[in-house]
Amino acid sequence: RMRCGKQRRSKLTQANPAPSRATARMPLNNKAVRAAARAPGPESPSKGLIRQTNEALILLAAEKVFARAGFGGATMAAISEGSGLPKANLHYYFGSKDVLYRAVLARILNDWLVPTHGITKDAEPRVALEEYIRAKMTLSAERPDGSKVFANEMLHGAPVVKTILETDLRHLVEAKAAVVQAWVYAGRMAAVDPVHLFFTIWAATQTYADFDVQVSSVLGTESLGPKDYARATEHVVALILRGCGL
Repeated sequence: RMRCGKQRRSKLTQANPAPSRATARMPLNNKAVRAAARAPGPESPSKGLIRQTNEALILLAAEKVFARAGFGGATMAAISEGSGLPKANLHYYFGSKDVLYRAVLARILNDWLVPTHGITKDAEPRVALEEYIRAKMTLSAERPDGSKVFANEMLHGAPVVKTILETDLRHLVEAKAAVVQAWVYAGRMAAVDPVHLFFTIWAATQTYADFDVQVSSVLGTESLGPKDYARATEHVVALILRGCGL
């Protein structure tokens, strides 16, 4: 088991070299995202249920700590306490705070992009867009801390994920925008700027996670609950679909 752990850390470190004290956080590359973004899935011979469970606990705790304290203020001790696991486990599974931070970013970005798979040329525009919007709203409701970590990364110039934004994300948006444009040309929806449509969806859905304090304050509630998210989801879906003539 220890040998397997060392091999995994070595491979991850090759993809994501840990920075020295004198260097800034190293950016994610495409290979790193594919490795770090793997959310716990079906049990495999090389990764048992205990490992999956522990990694999930660590990532969720890390999202919360990074969201509240930022990268600089976050500590492995705080993440350990939040996960309920010994600090040694964090180092065993992820190696360092830097690698763990990048894993958190890669995971939330991956989870945001998976729902776009339903946006295809042969799909029904209304159904595909509605399902995507609802999936994004669900993530905002269930994973607000992950969204906040990502937003904070953006506010600091995206030092870790900039390369991914300029490559993988850009290429994906271009591909999905081409699908939307094809729907427009076929008269299946109103003419809209397909790239900015995605910007609008991201802004409308992620604001309920990133600015939940502002939203709940205006609504007069201590925090956003299921009914608040249900109301917001129906509003965002209806607003965007109407704008698309659907």
